[in-house]
Amino acid sequence: MKGDTWAFVAGESSGDLLAGHVLRALHHRAPLLRTVGIGGPRMQEAGLEAWWQSERLAVNGYADVLARLPELLWMRRRLRQRLLADPPAVFVGVDAPDFNLQLERRLRQVGIPVAHLVSPSIWAWRRERIDLIRQAVDHMLCVFPFEPAIYADTGVKATYIGHPLAEVIPLEPDREAARLALGLPAHGQCLAVLPGSRRAEVKHLMAPFLEAAALLVKRGLMSQVVVPIAHPGLKPMVQQAAAQHPDLPLHLVDGRSHQVMAACDLALVASGTATLECALFKRPMVIGYRLSALSYRLMSGRGYLPDVGLPNILAGKRLVPELLQHECTPQALADAAGDLLEQPAILRQLQDRFHDMHLSLRRDTASLAAQALLDMARP
Repeated sequence: MKGDTWAFVAGESSGDLLAGHVLRALHHRAPLLRTVGIGGPRMQEAGLEAWWQSERLAVNGYADVLARLPELLWMRRRLRQRLLADPPAVFVGVDAPDFNLQLERRLRQVGIPVAHLVSPSIWAWRRERIDLIRQAVDHMLCVFPFEPAIYADTGVKATYIGHPLAEVIPLEPDREAARLALGLPAHGQCLAVLPGSRRAEVKHLMAPFLEAAALLVKRGLMSQVVVPIAHPGLKPMVQQAAAQHPDLPLHLVDGRSHQVMAACDLALVASGTATLECALFKRPMVIGYRLSALSYRLMSGRGYLPDVGLPNILAGKRLVPELLQHECTPQALADAAGDLLEQPAILRQLQDRFHDMHLSLRRDTASLAAQALLDMARP
């Protein structure tokens, strides 16, 4: 490759979203820059030449990884061969640490500068990754303010750039405009059902989330239910689950998850980036998560924090309910949501905490990331 070609690898929709903003800022500063690699629609809209789609890297839990391991290893091997045969000026891994870190280590060994956008959550679990990060990464771009201190004694440069979503999502979301755009009634309580962007997440969470939604509608606590479908590959699964609830006032939406979050009064949401997005939209939520039995057994005991939801982790306390694995039942989800909806004072406190959280994460993230990458690329 020529010196004006950089490679990016992002896994799943959240990485595609984060990297899309950074790519736009990068191309604004370096219009002749060519960017290639693995990405989704937002990265491609921002100028990425995609060799593979990022959704092919989206896996959930050890069991899902094991099932797709031959495919993932083949893809990483082919990508590594291609990058080593024609090296980019810079490689940027975006999240997806299980795929990216080993690839980054090999590229760095031959002198390719490596940056990684979004620090692996070693503060939450799998701290042993710090040794691999030290070998693999020149510059870690951190999206949470407490993360650079983790790398202080590792030799890895770390820069807090803020979280891109905090800049994209407005401080005061317009619920009325979002409902109008989605064709939803202006009045009445609206529930967002956000089962994740991975096939395994939708497989495990769609049914209990919709059953909980049906209970909330039956209790008169919700009048509309909206499900944004993260990408077209998930549509048949979502439609099949929705068909089990023909009487539910259900709206399926292709993408547009941010409009759905802005429109809703409460969300049932899979643990992950979407929990932070809901917090930035100032919406109360109940966090749920399920893995296969094998994945849950393998992952149990490897965490270091009492909470898994990003709003709870950032607050350092349990702000919103978390129902994981066997606790993630329709009844428990509906009860937790009902408890929130019936406590206006708690809802106001949540909105205030989420507003403060938004301000703490708000930086000119895309510009800071682009400048850090360009500085790293200079001789």
